[in-house]
Amino acid sequence: DFFACVEDLEAELIRAAGIAGVEQVIRANGDGRALDTFRRQPDQRDRAPERQVRRFLGTMSGRKSHYGRAIVEALPPSALPAPLEALLTAVTDPMTG
Repeated sequence: DFFACVEDLEAELIRAAGIAGVEQVIRANGDGRALDTFRRQPDQRDRAPERQVRRFLGTMSGRKSHYGRAIVEALPPSALPAPLEALLTAVTDPMTG
């Protein structure tokens, strides 16, 4: 089986959680102040919030994987991106593999 995201899994998760949801996860994980500081940087001020969050998640080693998991855990099962839901179904349901 092959599971593809429109852009990438990060974009799918941001779309599924929404900017407010992602920001809530970031703040709950203690990085709210770092996000606010990042957004005030000249190169970030004019970017759309989605682009700011994507860039912020890539600014430290391990941050994407940490927040990928944290965002997934914060999402209700009904909001999982379709490619992720299909993958999880394939690996947890022996009848699909």
